[in-house]
Amino acid sequence: MSLLKYRQKKQWSPSETIILALSVANVVHQLVCYYWMTMDEIDSKCRIAEMPYTVLLFIILSLKFTIMWDTSFLTFYYSSKLVNTPNLCYTHIKTAILKHVTVAVFLIPLCGLGTSMPMLVLFHADNYTMTNKDCGVLVPNTRSGLIYEVISLFLADVLPGVLMAKCCISISLHLAIHLRNMKASTNGAHRPKLGSQMRVIQMALSLVAVFTLFLVVDLYVNYQITVNHENAIVLTFFFTSIYTTVTAMVLIYGKNTLWKTLIHDINVCLDEFPCLSCLKVPEQRAKPSTPAKAQK
Repeated sequence: MSLLKYRQKKQWSPSETIILALSVANVVHQLVCYYWMTMDEIDSKCRIAEMPYTVLLFIILSLKFTIMWDTSFLTFYYSSKLVNTPNLCYTHIKTAILKHVTVAVFLIPLCGLGTSMPMLVLFHADNYTMTNKDCGVLVPNTRSGLIYEVISLFLADVLPGVLMAKCCISISLHLAIHLRNMKASTNGAHRPKLGSQMRVIQMALSLVAVFTLFLVVDLYVNYQITVNHENAIVLTFFFTSIYTTVTAMVLIYGKNTLWKTLIHDINVCLDEFPCLSCLKVPEQRAKPSTPAKAQK
């Protein structure tokens, strides 16, 4: 949809630029994870050299960093569009960042590569995990490796999560104040209507909720690998795949036109299978306008 819109208008909005970068990172991450799992089945006895596995794991962790920060950046963008802060310094910083969205989108993957680079030196490929042995899984075995593991988790998981939580709090406060002002202006005569703004707010809060669940799982997986020496890296791939899929659904929900298109496509697919007709989602169609009757 973004590419189609670009062909028509020859320009992208900042949100579409971030969403496109996030989509590319998601797709590449899925493909590399599938390739890793394929190699894990083909080379069950670890006869292939370790370098291909090391490169694959390096790419996967870099893409994971990119996905986390792209999602956080998108939440920050919506927060900056919805919430006006009285702090001029902070406002200038937000304006400068949003003015160079394309540069920021390219810098995030580079930062991911730079953050994952020390892993190649501080980790080793001698897999001493207790169960579920996988070929080429890099694990820390020195104090410096453990310290890097903590710093990497902080930069790739905790820090973007804190930024998203801050944006979530700002959006929630903005919503509460806005609803209170609307209720006061109407004296409670009718329920306030936010329309598309409410849809964006729901999308941003849902992104934060999904990210929080993923963060808990990811921290648990890394704890199992680092402390208990259990190879749970497959769980990281699995839950990252779930996270990217749910995030895509939430992003589509934020765009009303995309959401209607998705529901229509799902219903068209279900029409091919009568036994699944109970799963069809009701579509909201615009009511036909009736012409006004001419006065006699």
